[in-house]
Amino acid sequence: MVEVSQADYEYFNGSIVKHATESSVLISSSKYLNDAPLRGLIAQEMLRRNGADMPNTAYIPEVAQILHNLEDMPNIFRLFEEEKARLPEFKAWLDRRMQSDFKAEDVAHCKPGTLGHIIHDFLTGSGYQIDYFFQGMKVDSDYTYYLKERTFTHDIEHMVTGFETNYAGEIALLNANMYAYYNYFRPELAVYFNRVSAYLKAKSIMKAGLHYPEGFKMTLEAEFVGAKQGREWKRPLMMMPWRDWIDWPIEKVRAECGITEVLPPGCWSWTTALVDEGIEPQQELPIAQAAE
Repeated sequence: MVEVSQADYEYFNGSIVKHATESSVLISSSKYLNDAPLRGLIAQEMLRRNGADMPNTAYIPEVAQILHNLEDMPNIFRLFEEEKARLPEFKAWLDRRMQSDFKAEDVAHCKPGTLGHIIHDFLTGSGYQIDYFFQGMKVDSDYTYYLKERTFTHDIEHMVTGFETNYAGEIALLNANMYAYYNYFRPELAVYFNRVSAYLKAKSIMKAGLHYPEGFKMTLEAEFVGAKQGREWKRPLMMMPWRDWIDWPIEKVRAECGITEVLPPGCWSWTTALVDEGIEPQQELPIAQAAE
């Protein structure tokens, strides 16, 4: 029987100061901990198994909305203005407001091997839609443009990085973007850009660590591969002028972005089975080989 000793409690908790309060509900110095719906959702999504009755994407909109509601938006707008003054490319991207909301007909003419052809194949064959979040939002400011363009570019980022829409690919792309934002923006704005991503990554790590041993191993590998690539990007991929590049060969697009060491298609397609109930993972797959 494993039991934490009293000496352990005293070593780790000895400096805790207990505060008295007249409040009848939980209250702390963290606005996030004070939000009861957020506490409940994070506890559920970090501790549950991935059952067939509830997709792994469940409650992402709810958590994203709560986190947005808790933001100091005047401060975020101030940070946007400060970074626009510091980073001419960021200002030019926001001023241009070119949207990557591609339709299949926009890229139907593109030749095989080009970015546009890859986008066309994705739009016609994947079952996904490129406008999947903040649907119906009117773009009328720098901030709303950022929200929509980041949505539109997410799946394009999957295409150009080689991090496909499977479990490991999603983890790798999350991590790559985290590094790219911190490499380009000041920490105060980078952490905001990474807010929802931090939640998505944390819940994936926790669930895998509790329930899916091989999934946790793959998570570590995907984090490493994503970080290695994202650190080399010239700037965050949401800022790339994808419409200008639809007729470019994908190799030229990747070179322009600083994307290197792209994984071969399908090499991580098996990884979703590692964290989904009722799907048998393939056996004895060489995880290290997937990163080469």
